[in-house]
Amino acid sequence: QVQLVESGGGLVLPGGSLTLSCTASGSIVNINAMRWYRRVPGKQREVVAVITSDGHTMYGDSVEGRFTISRDSSAKYKMYLLINRLKPEDTAVYYCNVDGMSGDTGDYFDTWGQGTQVTVSS
Repeated sequence: QVQLVESGGGLVLPGGSLTLSCTASGSIVNINAMRWYRRVPGKQREVVAVITSDGHTMYGDSVEGRFTISRDSSAKYKMYLLINRLKPEDTAVYYCNVDGMSGDTGDYFDTWGQGTQVTVSS
């Protein structure tokens, strides 16, 4: 079973920066894409960044220019989300999501992490 663990959330001052990380573990044959979502209480979950298996990146309109998604060059199933110029409206629980093929079953998997809280406040 593929599992995801996120880390890096916390309390940050407006204008600050933060890097979130997400590591996938388990038997994985390949990954299609790795994504970051966020959920603000009372609002729908929003996709903020995507990185595909070939390194193509895409960003949500509300974050483009401030968020950078990347994959670890040495850890095959680890990704990061660098958030610059944080705003109070970036306050949310951030989740990573990965889909691909499981090595255990050969089946498609679509897995979510437990989420990490980011709070932007002075």
